[in-house]
Formats: sequence, structure tokens, C-alpha cells
Amino acid sequence: MSQASEHGKWTVSSSEESADDEQVDREEPSSSSPQQAGREATAGPRYSCSEARKAAHKRKASPLKCHDGNSPQKLAPAQKKRPPQEGLGWCLSSSDEEDSLEGQTGEADGAARVKREDRCCASKEVASNELPQSHKSAEPSDKVPDTWDLLNGGNSFRFFLTKVKGIKSEYNSGALHIKDILSPLLGTLVSSAQAKLDIAFGTHHTKMMLLCYEEGLRVVIHTSNLINEDWYQKTQGIWLSPLYRRLPPGADGSAGESHTNFKSDLINYLMSYNSPTLNEWVEVIKQHDLSETRVYLLGSSPGRYQGNEKEKWGHLRLRKLLKEHTTRVPDQDLWPVIGQFSSIGSMGADQSKWLCSEFRDSLAALGNNAKTLTNHEVPIHLVYPTVDNVRQSLEGYPAGGSLPYSIQTAQKQLWLHTYFHKWSAETSGRSHAMPHIKTYMRVSSDFQRIAWFLVTSANLSKAAWGAFEKNGTQLMIRSYELGVLFLPSEFGLDTGYFQLKENLLSDEPVSSFPVPYDLPPEKYGSKDRPWIWNIPYTRAPDTHGNMWVPK
Repeated sequence: MSQASEHGKWTVSSSEESADDEQVDREEPSSSSPQQAGREATAGPRYSCSEARKAAHKRKASPLKCHDGNSPQKLAPAQKKRPPQEGLGWCLSSSDEEDSLEGQTGEADGAARVKREDRCCASKEVASNELPQSHKSAEPSDKVPDTWDLLNGGNSFRFFLTKVKGIKSEYNSGALHIKDILSPLLGTLVSSAQAKLDIAFGTHHTKMMLLCYEEGLRVVIHTSNLINEDWYQKTQGIWLSPLYRRLPPGADGSAGESHTNFKSDLINYLMSYNSPTLNEWVEVIKQHDLSETRVYLLGSSPGRYQGNEKEKWGHLRLRKLLKEHTTRVPDQDLWPVIGQFSSIGSMGADQSKWLCSEFRDSLAALGNNAKTLTNHEVPIHLVYPTVDNVRQSLEGYPAGGSLPYSIQTAQKQLWLHTYFHKWSAETSGRSHAMPHIKTYMRVSSDFQRIAWFLVTSANLSKAAWGAFEKNGTQLMIRSYELGVLFLPSEFGLDTGYFQLKENLLSDEPVSSFPVPYDLPPEKYGSKDRPWIWNIPYTRAPDTHGNMWVPK
């Protein structure tokens, strides 16, 4: 590595990506050493962040307590006049003006190298995750397996949830914290990487760690930003690669490829940044054996793509993988698509504009069969927290700062809400840990079998997944996204599906897939409303006795 790459710019990627119709807020980059970055990641809200997260920080710092039954009362400085729209529902006034688009770009130029002599200090500071004193009780050590046990205990999928403070220790069995990912048990860390953004109105939303050790290389693809709140009381997802050993000297750069082409796909993704510093990481990857990888890489990279280039990224990349590497199953047209996410972009005037046309056609693909599939009949279930989900969560209303669905977008697509289902995760003990994880899958009509499963950074938006332009001849993507796709064929299953692991804590066969929320999903009731971050909720207090007035 060159000396210039030892200290790069660090950033925290935004949770929003509805850039096509809302103001997009991105964290401004800051130039710092890895040690400084670690301190900033755990010390509190010193970064510029999304408006929704800013509101959550404000309400945590200055909560509005319930007073005389339903009136909010500020505990700190004088409160401003409360906006007129309030309650568990939300206002659909036509006077709500959209926020203007801003062409800011988040940049994190190149890679940040952790010097070997500073490794222990840096890892300690990044992993400390300072918590409020009332939440610092340790989990019983005899109930939670250590990192080594988790990575070598038969988890063939290498898919993990993050640990959550405030739930029973048994529900954290098999979960990881950032300090586990950075544990010396995984290797002697030498360096790690961050990346940048070049296109306006998008976000660098990928959450990935490239960890280079003395012993080899590891890739971690996850859904958590490097801030305390994301590793504290939220449901997040992690895919942790095997330790990739260095190839013998003189080995060809194409050696060490997996059956899933993970190595070449990762290299292509990194090269899409056009960053000289990341090209150094490409050379590091070429020197390692990634042949053990059993997942497919699925990314998005900002740009406009035509011809064969369209199938490299976004939902068309998923469509291509599903056609080439899955098989038809009986009655597959009755198998619904399930999408679960933490943010929502503009879907258009009705479902035919994107959701139930190009997007569903991609997610409903199974097998490369000449028969025309009736994808337009495949059911879609969308899992997104209700107002009560957020109100009753471990964090209370501030958890909604990570669910930045705005009133400006919601009021233009009321049709979308008929697809919504509640967030429920009783079987994993995480119903009250709001999701920042994003998952998509195809499941049987009896919700017992899974044709494929994807964990990704991509929320439900055209900016993340791409949208057709020029009568379908061009795919436009605005954001960087990254996820991994689990297919039954790569795990020795010729049935065409995984069995659902109905209880994440049980000792079911390793071929049973651990979906992180309850199936079948429960449809919104007549009184349920999706969480909207930028309107007040003052009719009922949250789990901390507080109200929500974001402005």
C-alpha cells in the first residue's frame, strides 16, 4: 500500500435514498485517522446526517414528556409552537410542499489503512460503543457463545443478526456486535477500506468492510452504519465471509474464483468507483483465494446503463441471477415476493409505474424457462413498521429517525400502503428492535419454503434498484448499494428451495434458512399507519413516556 492511502476520508452513509422526489441528506466527509474515526463513531452525533436522524437526536437530547394525559411537555428549553398535524394517523394536506432537491455528494476518498502498531487501540475505540449507564449491564457469558464458536458452529450461511441491548440474552445467541467482527480471533488486522460517491442526488449507501489480516482477507457486507445507534437496539444483518487465504506466489490473478463468481464481481464493483486507491484493494483481492464463497454479490453503482451493461447492477442483476441459477418450482406463480426495508422512495402514481412492473418482474423470476411467466399475478408483501411498532420499540419514537419515510412522499402514493405488513419478530425476540436491515425473498404460499433470500443495503426505491428510461432500453441507478444473494443450489439443495427455519433459536437442520422476522407477515389493520418521520405523534407516549414532535 502507498503511504498516501494510510489516512483517507471517512464518512457515515445515509439511510435515505428517495432522491428522485425528496431532499437527499448525506453526511459530509471528514478527513481523519482511523483512531479519530473510531472515537467519532462512538461519541455521539458529531456528524452531519439525515433530517430524520437529526430529529431523533434532538428528541433524545430534549424529550417531550406526556403531561396531563396527552399534551407534550419539554423538559429542557422552551418549546416551539407545535405543528397542527398530529396523532397516530398523518395529515394529507396538499399544502405540504416538497423539500427541494440538493445536489450534495457524500465523498469518502479512498481507503483508510490501520497501522499495525495502532491496531489494538483502533479496534478498541471503534468497538467500544459507549452506551448510557442504564444500559451497560453485561449479558451472562454462559448464555452467549463467543465469536469463534459462532463462526465455526455450523452456520453454513454465515448470515448473522446484530446483538441488541435490552432483550433476553438467549435472543442474542448467534448474533454479532461490531466488536466481534473486529475481534483478534478473526485475524491480525492490518488495514480496512471506505469508498466515495460521484453522482448527484444519490447516496453512498453500501455498508461493507474489507479487512486485510496478516493471515488473509475477509469481506463483511452488512446493513449498519458506523454509529452507536445502529449497533445498539436495532435489527441489522451481517454476512461475514470465510477467511480468504493468500494464493501461492505467482498464481494467476483469476485464480481463487468461486462458483458464484464472487471474486470477479467484487473486483468489478470496486472498479466502478474509478478510485486509484481502491484499485490497490483490487490487487489485494486478486492475491487471495475466494473459492469458498457460496453467495452471489448483488450491487448497484450510479450511472445509466444500456445493452449488456444493464444486467450488471440493480434489479436487472437480480433478474439475471435468478434466471440463470434457480429452477422452477410447482405453483411458483402463487409464491409471493416479500420485501422488507427501512426507507421508501417515490414509486409513481400507481403500482404499474415501477413496483408491479419492472421491479416485480425481476424479483419474480425463477429459472430460465421459455414459457411466459405470469409475473404480474405474483403477490407482493411489503414489511415496514407501523407507528405503534415504533412507539412500542426499545428506543421509542426516536427509533423512527432511522425510518425516514416522509409525508411528502407518502401522500403521493396512498395506493402503496395497501401492500404494507407489520414488523413482527417474536420468534427471534426482536419485535421491539426496529429494523434497519433490508431483506427480499420469494416464499411459498404456505410460507414454509424459500426460493431465494437477499440481505442488502438497498431500500425500496428506484434510486437504489434502478429504473428504466428510454422505453426500457436504459437503466438509471443513483446510489451505491451492496448485498449478498443466497440460492439453494449453492448449499447442496436440488429441491429449488430452502426450508424456513421457524425458530431462530432451535437446532433445526443447517439447510433451514433463518429469516429474521415472522412469517406469514401480518397485514396492516384498518387503524394501522406506516411510520412517517416528519409529522408529530402526541396522542400516546412511547416506551420512555415521550411524544414525537420532530421540528
